[in-house]
Amino acid sequence: MRIGLLECDHVDDRFRDIAGDYRDMFTRLLEPHQLQVVPIDVCEGELPHKASAFDAYVCTGSRRSAFDDLPWIHDLTAFVTDVASAGAPFVGICFGHQLLAHALGGEVRRAEGGWGVGPHETVVGRVEPWMEPCLERPLLQYMHQDQVVRLPDDATVLAAADHCPVAMFRVGEQMLGVQAHPEFPAAYVDALIGARADRIGADTVDAARRALATATDNDAVAAWISTFLRVVRR
Repeated sequence: MRIGLLECDHVDDRFRDIAGDYRDMFTRLLEPHQLQVVPIDVCEGELPHKASAFDAYVCTGSRRSAFDDLPWIHDLTAFVTDVASAGAPFVGICFGHQLLAHALGGEVRRAEGGWGVGPHETVVGRVEPWMEPCLERPLLQYMHQDQVVRLPDDATVLAAADHCPVAMFRVGEQMLGVQAHPEFPAAYVDALIGARADRIGADTVDAARRALATATDNDAVAAWISTFLRVVRR
C-alpha cells in the first residue's frame, strides 16, 4: 500500500540527530508492515490533487493547533473532508487525530488538565478486530496540550487515558484518530520535554521523565494501524 504521509510539522534541526524528521520516524514505524510511506509536506503548502491519489493517508502531529487560523490548516481540513467523502482510509496521529475531529464537526480545545506528556497507560474500551496483538492497556508516548472534547457524528471512542478521555476514536469504518505518538522514541520525547519544560510544568515534567525508561507498546500500535488501513481498504 502507498501511504500519503501528511506532514504537518518538521523536527527542529537541533533534534534531527535523534531520530531524523517525522517522515523518518513514520517510515521506521510503518514500512516493516509493508506500507510504503510517501511524504507530503502539507505545512509547506503541498497536498494531493485528489483524495484517491494514495491508497490511504496518515496525518502527523504538529506544534500547531487544529483550530489555528493558518492557510495550510484550512486547506488540510478541507482535504480531510474530501478523504471522508471518498471513503479513503485515514489515520490521524496527535494533531492529525485532533484535525480529524475538527474537520468532521467535532471540537478541539486546550486540555483543562494541562499537557499530556510521556508514557501513559491507554485503556482500550472497545476492542476492534484489527487490534492484533490484543492489548487492553498499551503504554504509549504522549506530547500534547490540545485534545478532542466533542466527537464528530458517527464517531466511536475506542480508548482513553487518565488525562485524555478521547485517546483513540474511529469515524465510520474508514477513519481512525490516535492521540498518542507511536512513532516517537523515548529520546525524542525527552528532548521535547526539555525544550518545553517551562510551558509543561515541573510536576508533569518530573513524572514524564521518571516514566521514560519504561518500554512502550509502539510496535503493537504500528501493527494496529497497518492492519486497520489494510482491512478498511478492502
